[in-house]
Amino acid sequence: MPSRYRDWLAQGLRDLKAARSMLNEGFYEWAAFRAHQAAEKGLKALLRFHHREYRGHRLVAMLEELRQQIEIAEALFEAARELDLHYAGLRYPNHFTEGYPAQYYDRKIAQRCVECAERIVEFVQQSLGE
Repeated sequence: MPSRYRDWLAQGLRDLKAARSMLNEGFYEWAAFRAHQAAEKGLKALLRFHHREYRGHRLVAMLEELRQQIEIAEALFEAARELDLHYAGLRYPNHFTEGYPAQYYDRKIAQRCVECAERIVEFVQQSLGE
């Protein structure tokens, strides 16, 4: 059965492009979410390349799984921890005591998330030789 890692990477790259677009359009909460999605799909591509699979969405856990196969810098764990903070809560108003997610996200937060995703996706591409 083929690993399809290139399909996961391709979708991750599209998600990263969408995150940048959402950042530029001012949809900051969605830029942060899409940045997480880009990193997640990139890491799942790398896991599949190494004939491993992870079910779930925790980027830190995926990096820990990958660390069994390849060396991973602490900076990538920092980026993953940042993105993991923005995975679920930013989509639902009940995550906050009042208001809705868009009120809690600004350009600075979204930019940081996109940059974290870029670091992770670049690492994935380098690891795959792409």
